[in-house]
Amino acid sequence: RESKDIVDAFFELISNSLIEGNEVKISGFGNFQVRTKAARPGRNPRTGQVIPIERRRVVTFHASNKLKEQVQQEL
Repeated sequence: RESKDIVDAFFELISNSLIEGNEVKISGFGNFQVRTKAARPGRNPRTGQVIPIERRRVVTFHASNKLKEQVQQEL
């Protein structure tokens, strides 16, 4: 129960920081950033109809070199 509460609090801190627009760096793991994507025209693949996609904020993740190396060693 305590472990679950700690993990939930950890993810809540990360979420709140990203909502505020801050970058989250976890040493040896990677970085989370919030980017604003511009509005653009999209297309419905079934009908071909042009549909506007609104401007939005997205979370991106960039893995650290240490994490990338560990993943590659498993091959």
